[in-house]
Amino acid sequence: MRPFLSLPARFAAWLGLLALGLAAVQAAPAVTPWTPLFKGIDYLAGTNSVSSGDFNSLMVAHVLRINLADPDIRLLTTPRITNYQANVRETAGRTVSEFVQAYGVQVAVNGNFFSPPDYYLPEGTPMTLDGLAISEGVQVSPASAAEKACIYFDAQNVGRILPDNWPAASTAGVLNAVAGDYPILVGGRNIGRQYLSQGGSIHDQQPRTAYGLSRDGRTLYLLCIDGRQDFSVGAYDYETAAWMLLAGAHDAVNMDGGGSSTMVMRDSVGQPLRLNYSSAVADSGRERTVGSHFGVFARPVPGFVNDVRVAVQDTTATITWTTTAPATSQVEFGTAITPDQGTPADLASQTNHSVTVTGLTPGAGYYFRAVSTADGTRHESSVMHFSTTRTVTSTEVVPMAGRWRYTHANLDGTAWTTRGYNDSGWSGPGAGLLWVNVSGAGSTLDPELLGEPLLADPVTGFPYTTYSFRTHFNASTAPAGSTLAISAYIDDGAVFHLNGHELHRVRMPAAPLAIQHATFATAKPCSSGNADCLDEFIAEVGTFLLLGDNVLAVEVHNQGARSTDITFGARVLLEEPVLPPPNLSISRAGVVPTLSWPGTTFTLQRADSPSGPWTNVPGPVTAGPFAVTDSAVERYFRLTR
Repeated sequence: MRPFLSLPARFAAWLGLLALGLAAVQAAPAVTPWTPLFKGIDYLAGTNSVSSGDFNSLMVAHVLRINLADPDIRLLTTPRITNYQANVRETAGRTVSEFVQAYGVQVAVNGNFFSPPDYYLPEGTPMTLDGLAISEGVQVSPASAAEKACIYFDAQNVGRILPDNWPAASTAGVLNAVAGDYPILVGGRNIGRQYLSQGGSIHDQQPRTAYGLSRDGRTLYLLCIDGRQDFSVGAYDYETAAWMLLAGAHDAVNMDGGGSSTMVMRDSVGQPLRLNYSSAVADSGRERTVGSHFGVFARPVPGFVNDVRVAVQDTTATITWTTTAPATSQVEFGTAITPDQGTPADLASQTNHSVTVTGLTPGAGYYFRAVSTADGTRHESSVMHFSTTRTVTSTEVVPMAGRWRYTHANLDGTAWTTRGYNDSGWSGPGAGLLWVNVSGAGSTLDPELLGEPLLADPVTGFPYTTYSFRTHFNASTAPAGSTLAISAYIDDGAVFHLNGHELHRVRMPAAPLAIQHATFATAKPCSSGNADCLDEFIAEVGTFLLLGDNVLAVEVHNQGARSTDITFGARVLLEEPVLPPPNLSISRAGVVPTLSWPGTTFTLQRADSPSGPWTNVPGPVTAGPFAVTDSAVERYFRLTR
């Protein structure tokens, strides 16, 4: 679970490095240097916190710069779906991360508008696009009078932006094309302010996706601006265009934005890594399923350090690479894009390198770079990313039809989320999903899931602003690193607590803002506004999980005083980490063998035969190295936990 911060730690680390360089231009947005991600693809992040010129909002921007002249760069817009039918069945819906996995592109962003706009449909759902789309020479969607702009790429990847593509221009020689919504940068001129007088929420401060091109059409810029969050409220059209100008674009188009704005790269172990902070993920824990994507194939950055590979386990990662000449070996790593830790340097000069990083957190993401020094010159790879695996056992502790006590009373100032609170005066316990809908429409959920209805406010005729729920579950063990995997139907927002400690917020104002009984949710669930899709997330429990009895408390908030419905139900799995034994190695100094292994969480055992019986080595011994002083006797050794 990503912690609640006023500014993501990743940006704070980058911007700290820029403080001195920007001291003379404090009014300008702060930007990082261009960071190579792949050959021909660079990444820049920036933030704005001071009103100046065309930058007036608090926002964080992410830009990919694509060198279209690089012969190894290949573009891919969303291909046709199986059993294609124009204007009916054109593409397969996917999240941007699923698109990266499905096609193996190195980076991708969302594209143009699509239908149906139901944002959490399963991968592969047939969709149709609004306006022209061409994928590797094959037309996926025809041009339409509704589209206002389009971006074309020919067989040499030369780009061209058409600010108004109706009547539709010829597509002869076009290899890839995607329609945008409207131009924001034309001939180097920011035209975004002309939309301020136009109606519609699309021209308000929103999360943004935009595509831009250099004057010669040989450099492509893909931009995502975070929005609807405390550290980044979003951008107006003129601010989006200003970011494009700052990055180097000459022409630019606003694409489909909002909760769909997502930028993803393929990390060093082939997994998708979101580079921006999607408002949809912040609200629901999930990316939106979209019908249009734009991806880029690229090769690794070449140099003195090459062929970087990563093999990950739960708590270790082995990084291998080659160098063009004999050199030393070291890995720098950390949880921010500026690695702040390092392994001890191996000073042996070699061209094939292997370094194992230990003591990592299961299921966590790390940035790293391989470092080699030859003849006094330091060489390093680009900054890459991997995520450790996380092996767990899962136990259902609260079923979807579980029993909860509940109340609509104002509990501000009480300790109602703690174990010791007396909830005997509450309603229930009620089984299944608990809900109320005063519109007369009933719930849109499967009737078999529904439990008893909740009471509405007899004074207003609408549901109360907040309903509170409590249930108990038992934990037979509580190892460090345990988590709760929660799947919940929530209409509209909620805050989850374990034994009096807050775990997670769903569509609620971000911490550290205190949540009161009268606090409204910040958004509605799903695309329908009803709880007909699951909110799924992993909650880190830290030291809050207790052996034996535990209390899970949830407060569910409506989005407004006149909202007609509220829903809550949750299935909870207790996930406990299973750490595989580390590698047990043996070395010999003279006649004395020595056993070594990383970490201190396993105990060394010995036996006279492989079948046992096994006993702990006296101590017990939980950390290596361990010298076997009675080596004249044949012994077998193993690690156990």
